[in-house]
Amino acid sequence: MDVPMHVMAGVLCDGAGRVLLAQRPPGKHLAGLWEFPGGKTEPGESPQAALARELHEELGIDAGPGTPLIRVPWRYGERGLLLDAWKIAHWRGEARSLEGQALQWARPEQVDPALLAPADRPILQALRLPRHYAVTPADWREAEFPEALARLRRRIAQGGMLLQLRLPTWSRQAVRDLAAALLPESRRLGVPLLLNADVEGARQLGTGVQLKRSQLSLLAERPLPWRQLVGASCHDAAELAHAVRLGADFAALSPVLATASHPDAVPLDWRAFQALAEAAALPVYALGGVAAADVSRACEAGGQGVAGIRGFWGEP
Repeated sequence: MDVPMHVMAGVLCDGAGRVLLAQRPPGKHLAGLWEFPGGKTEPGESPQAALARELHEELGIDAGPGTPLIRVPWRYGERGLLLDAWKIAHWRGEARSLEGQALQWARPEQVDPALLAPADRPILQALRLPRHYAVTPADWREAEFPEALARLRRRIAQGGMLLQLRLPTWSRQAVRDLAAALLPESRRLGVPLLLNADVEGARQLGTGVQLKRSQLSLLAERPLPWRQLVGASCHDAAELAHAVRLGADFAALSPVLATASHPDAVPLDWRAFQALAEAAALPVYALGGVAAADVSRACEAGGQGVAGIRGFWGEP
């Protein structure tokens, strides 16, 4: 198999929380689509050196040290590439177009993923997604709707997370009612809500959806518009690859460690999680036997962060 081209992408983040995008010019592959600036590495060149050189040649800036964000293995037809994205917070000079490309600064949450080159969409999602993904406990009862609503509002007020409503003993309508009651606060505080498996409810309410493993295998295309998050529940490389083909925004990969909720499941361990996450072309959360405090370990293993139930619901 051919060796993929190693391409660096610079995610320049300014003090206003905006990122810089460049438009691919006419006559080039994927002309008209937007991407994060950068270019391919030269033989013997380190990733940092390649990125600094490309940003100087393309934008006329001297970039400071960056931090890795996500590595996206991708194929455009017969050409394979590894898109290696790094966040850059400091640079000297004013970014300007030196190669005829249009430039724009935009907040990540305002960028339409459909306008990006396909390999750059996972970079955008890695920027947007938080490190923590909380899932509601399965033992919450529908009869305790007011208590659940109050507890979720307290959790949303903390911010900095995704929140999945997974309530298997509740009626579908009750879960939708709960989501509708939470939406004003979740949107105001930037805590995206996802419904478990309920694509139609998500479509009606404008929330995201977390696809079950059984749903994932039956889908041939993305079930929601790009403005609504689609998560995929995955357990192996084949399911992760299918999630990428569907255009899922992220995956939850499990079980990483032994878990009381699925005692018969064989855990991956962190080494296997890292191998799978780094080979996947989308952000991946570690799920199963992990706690909120494991976020650094998950990120070191190439993950977006951690997802879970136990350990995510201590009262603030």
